[in-house]
Amino acid sequence: MHEFRDKEKIIVFTGPDGSGRKSVAEAVGHTFGMAKVVSFTTRAPRPGEVNGFDYHFITQQSYNQMEEQGEFLESVTINGNSYGIRGVDVEEHLETNGCSYLILNHEGADILKKVYGDKVIRLFIYADRQTVEERQRLLGLDEEIIANHLSHYDQEVDYRSSCEHSYENYDLAQTTYEITNTLETYLDRNLVDKD
Repeated sequence: MHEFRDKEKIIVFTGPDGSGRKSVAEAVGHTFGMAKVVSFTTRAPRPGEVNGFDYHFITQQSYNQMEEQGEFLESVTINGNSYGIRGVDVEEHLETNGCSYLILNHEGADILKKVYGDKVIRLFIYADRQTVEERQRLLGLDEEIIANHLSHYDQEVDYRSSCEHSYENYDLAQTTYEITNTLETYLDRNLVDKD
């Protein structure tokens, strides 16, 4: 396993579907120049998702082979679809960049916390049920998928108390600003405002 240096961190963005965790994660990742660890999944891409950027979309057969070979650090099944993170991807990002981020549900966030301990900083992103429902409709998600996500909403929100930090997300710029300030204390990057 990777030997951590002082300032190396794994930042995990978690929260209910529709909370805006992906948009927030990408904005924060860009601000800090952090690389994203891309998960593998057997589900079909949703509108606007890009293979290799949002997820590595693979067949169940390929997924099963990778799992049998012990490639996944974390592997969960949600609504009949498999999701996994390769340990080698996490550790390569740390070697190269010193810091990386992931976007995970609470099961994945928990597994990473158990494996890497205090090197994992979980940031819980949330909005009220009506807002997350509206956001998912705007993305063009199928009503059945939205209903399925909402059936997990309370369980996802309950995970908030387990995370190191939580942020209400109704304004992307404000949420990104708050998280950037929080992460600066962990990463000690000495960001300078160039404006």
